[in-house]
Amino acid sequence: MRAMILSAGLGTRMRPLTDHTPKPLLEVGGKPLIVWHIERLKDAGFKNIVINVAYLGYKIMDYLGDGSRYGVNISYSDEQIEGGLETAGGIIKALPLLSDTFLVINGDIWTDFTYNNNFKLQQNILAHLILIDNPPHNKNGDFNLNKTEKKYTFSGIGYYSKEMFKNLKYGKQKLAPLLFKAIEDNKLTTEYYSGEWHDIGTPQRLEDLDIELRCLKPLT
Repeated sequence: MRAMILSAGLGTRMRPLTDHTPKPLLEVGGKPLIVWHIERLKDAGFKNIVINVAYLGYKIMDYLGDGSRYGVNISYSDEQIEGGLETAGGIIKALPLLSDTFLVINGDIWTDFTYNNNFKLQQNILAHLILIDNPPHNKNGDFNLNKTEKKYTFSGIGYYSKEMFKNLKYGKQKLAPLLFKAIEDNKLTTEYYSGEWHDIGTPQRLEDLDIELRCLKPLT
């Protein structure tokens, strides 16, 4: 299975930190956010990783290279000309680089979730989302957990089938409408995760996580 790390965002809420540095390269606990993902994916058995880039994307490519120093193979889906294609649009462009079932991770989160290189979607299921408890900045949640009434927050981690995207047109496109359509068609499953998860959406959250990780070292 291949994994995709979403890294094409502008990082607007992280300014001025992202004025000259793309958000995935902001450091926390002594290393860039995206390196945490790469190392955890490698430990989980993922050998091939796809990264989409847009804003200051050349800096991400220059920093990570082909992934060999991390023990993985990195391929890039370059959206610098388009200026970013949103989540679904980015996945659509990257489809030729992805496996039939693939993992997608938001590049601006930090988690100790254990990725599964052998994950299998249930028959006729197009997506499987990892949900977490609602953080203060998203109190109302996003999706129901296995058709229960309470809504949980989408962690930015999901397993997808190429079938979900293969007939969609190239261009900017958000992921949420596709997910809600899959729910209506009973083609989406969910899973609850109670472990560590952080959305690095503001400089303060980055600083708080940095302090936490440095206090807990060694941490992988």
